[in-house]
Order: sequence, then C-alpha cells, then structure tokens
Amino acid sequence: MVDAASLVEYGSRRVIITITAIMCALLEIVDTTIVNVALNDMKGNLGATTSEIGWVITAYAIGNVIIVPMTSWLSQQFGRRNYFAASIILFTICSYLCGQSTTITELILFRLLQGIGGGALLVTSQTIITESYPAEKRGMAQAIYGMGVIVGPTLGPPLGGYIVEHSSWPYIFYINIPLGVIAALLTMQFVRSPKYSEKTAMSQVDWLGIGLLALFVGSLQYILEKGHDDDWFSNNTIILLTVLAVFGCFFFIWREWTAKKPVVNLRVLSNGNLRVGTILSFIMGFGLYGSTFIIPLYTQATLGWTATQSGLLLVPAALTTAFMMPFIGKMLQAGVNKQLLTSIGMLMFFFFCFWGYRILTPDTGKDAFFWMLILRGIAMGLLFIPVTTLSLSTLKGREIGDGAAFTGMMRQLGGSFGIAIITTFMAQQQMVHRNDLVSNLDVNNPVVQARVQGTQMAMQASGAPSNIALGRAYQLMDYSITKQSMVLSYMDVFFYIGIVFLICVPLVLMVRSKKQEGKLDMSNVH
Repeated sequence: MVDAASLVEYGSRRVIITITAIMCALLEIVDTTIVNVALNDMKGNLGATTSEIGWVITAYAIGNVIIVPMTSWLSQQFGRRNYFAASIILFTICSYLCGQSTTITELILFRLLQGIGGGALLVTSQTIITESYPAEKRGMAQAIYGMGVIVGPTLGPPLGGYIVEHSSWPYIFYINIPLGVIAALLTMQFVRSPKYSEKTAMSQVDWLGIGLLALFVGSLQYILEKGHDDDWFSNNTIILLTVLAVFGCFFFIWREWTAKKPVVNLRVLSNGNLRVGTILSFIMGFGLYGSTFIIPLYTQATLGWTATQSGLLLVPAALTTAFMMPFIGKMLQAGVNKQLLTSIGMLMFFFFCFWGYRILTPDTGKDAFFWMLILRGIAMGLLFIPVTTLSLSTLKGREIGDGAAFTGMMRQLGGSFGIAIITTFMAQQQMVHRNDLVSNLDVNNPVVQARVQGTQMAMQASGAPSNIALGRAYQLMDYSITKQSMVLSYMDVFFYIGIVFLICVPLVLMVRSKKQEGKLDMSNVH
C-alpha cells in the first residue's frame, strides 16, 4: 500500500489506469440497460412470466445500490486494488453464469451477484481516476470518467438489440468476459492501494450497519422498481417494505453516527461541497435516467419503432456529451466557476424538456428529435463534470472514496425515483387526458358522425359487413383517443421535468454566492 499523496500517476501508467477504470465503469453501466431489449427472448427461452422476467433488471439494481455505499469501507478493509480486482472477477464470472442460466431463478440470482460486483466497479473507478490526477487536473479526470458514465446507458439498447437480432441473448453477457479478464489483469498490475488507516478487525466489523443498509436500500430499490406494477400501497408487500425502509433508514443513520468504526462514513457529509453535490447528483440522475427511459418508451409505444431504432436515436446526443467532456474539463482547470456551469447545464436541460414538450405528436418524425437530443447531450456535459468535481473537490484521502460512493448512490437512486415517479404519473395523466378527450367527444356532432361514417365506408369497401365496419370505426376512434392521451401524458412528463431543472438554477446560484461570502473551505474536514 502507498500513501494517498503518492497515488498521482504520470505518463503511460496514468493512461493505462484511466483506460482500465473507464472500461470497468462502461461494463457496469452498459449492463444496466443492455438486457432491456432481450427480456422477451429470455422470457420465452426460460419459460418465465412477465413479472418474473422483470426481476432480471430489479435484482441487478438492488445488488448495485446495496454495495455502492460500502465500497469505500471495503476498499480500505481489503485494499483497493484487491477489492477492485475481486469485483471485476465476480462481475465477469457472474456474466458467464447469467448466460449459462437455464431457469429464471438462476438468472435472477446471478444478476444479483453481478450487480454486487458491478456496483463496486462504478464508484471505485471514479475514485481511482480522481486520485490518479493531481488536484488541479481533477476536472479533466471527471471529464474522462464522465464519458463512460454518460455514454454507457445509451450504448446498451442498440448493442443489445444488435446481439439479439444476430445471435442469442446469452451473448449480451458473454461479451463482458474478455473485457473483464483484461481489466482484472491490468488492475493487478497497475492499480495501487492507498493506506489511510488500519483495517477493522473482524470482531469490530459493523455487521449491524451492513444489515441495516441492506434492509434500507434493498427495500427502497424494490419499492421503486416494482411499486407501479404492484399498484403501490394497495399491495401488502409494498406496504411492508415501505415500513422496513423507513425504520431501516432511521436506525442505519443512528448506527453509523454512533459506531466507532462505521461501514459508511456519514460524517463526510459535513463537507458543504459534498452535500450540495449529493443533492445535485440525485437531480441529475432523475433527469439523465428519466429522459433515457421516456424517449425510447415514446418512440416504441407511440411511433412503433424497434428497440434498436430507439437506442440508436440517443447515440448522437451521447457522443456529443463525450465530445464536450474534455473541453468542460479544460474550462474547470482554467478556473471557470463550477456552479455557473452547472446552472447553465440545468437551464439547457430545461430548454431540452420544453423542446420535447413542443414537438411530441402521435406521428413525430425522426428528424425532429436530432437537435433536441444534441441539446440534451450538451446539457449533460455541462452538468456531470462540474457536479462531480464540486462534490469531490475539497475531499482528501479516504474521503474521496466516501464522497464518490454517496454521489454514485444518489445518482442511481435519482434515476430509480425518476422512473418510478414518471411511470406512475404517466398512468394517472393518461387516464385524466382520456377522460377529458372522451367528455369532449359528442357522438351527435356532425363532424364526429362524418368521420365515423367515412371510416365505416372505407371498411365496407374492403369487404366488411356494415355492422362490423361500424364497430371497427368506433374501435379506431377509441385507439386514436388512447394514443392522443398517451402523447399528452408524455408531454406532461417533459414539462414537469423541465420545471424541476429550471427551479434548481437559482438554487445553485444561491449556493455559489453563499459559499463565496462565507468563504467556506471544508478541505480539512475529516
């Protein structure tokens, strides 16, 4: 092990470590979305029900969110290089086992274990990259890391769609194996472990804290993933897990504040920059994963696109973000204010949402999305690097790992909250809009009657009897109403997400002015 101050790398060694860390971050993030397009194939091949196959996604997310807060402690306990390499190996082995699964139970179990290995990859990658660069170049370090985090979720669906179309679903897991082997070998050769303090003896391990953490975040993630499908609080399981999550959260916070050697260092949140960055990470996750969820859903459910087409639509925006990352990093190195860049990013994300609100129709063309999504890509570039740099900028030593764990967990929970809220909100709004449209539709109106008769005559011309043609005409009108109500609900989602980001702009600027006036410097917080 080495001292924290000597972890800064130079030359080819830093390049190799950076590539290894990004490769691992990409492996983890791509696997969160790559399975989405293969669920139907898995369902048929394994003989699973719709609710069972949904657990392929849920189990991975639960594994992620449970392990992320503990990554800093585990790195200290076993040595960061050893823990990172072990996580890569666990992830890689479980990828193989997922592909080899013959029952849905096996697949869900191996996805849970894969998520436990993958959660460490994301957060520890960020810590490794941050500490490999000197303090004045951390903005560039976060830019490099951000390329993987932003591009990853977008690469998943088109890559998964291509593999499923040209091969079979197990290969979406098998592609992780060669990359995982290379990453593990490079980690053991080049990554170094810091030594911040003595390890915790097994008799002193905060087992209660670990149990409460698993209870709290595991229950919360289940609620967010399954709440809408189970009709929220009308389901006894959701009610029980909500109670467990609330009590688990309370007792977990109490335990970590009072334990001599806590598994999660909550005291690091006394750092003002990290507190602000944690909140902004939650909001950013809400927008990033929420918009990544809503756009493919709209294009597939309303426009009839394939999963691959929907995934490819997002690629130019992701590449725009990746292209911008180095320039944003250089701006931060040059001293451009982080809060100002964050505010501009949030304002641009609001304009992206408002643009989406304006262009959505039951038959919007592909070209209408291009520049709107490019604007999203620019906004995410302006948000990700300043927020992550702000979060970790005044942390030192082990605090960097603690801070990265908090921001990573909050970004993921923000996405989970976002998708859960969006799904429920859309279902409610769709019913509201449908009732409004139906209430304004008078069957005695000459215009309505003319449309029904026109459709009926077209059906009769195709050979349908008069009564069947009339029934089909009303069915088509009902379908048109349903489709229009869906589009209106999508528009509402874009509008309200945009409002959330717009409200955050002055709040971020207020934090900036307050910090400047008070000359807040938390660099010595331990």
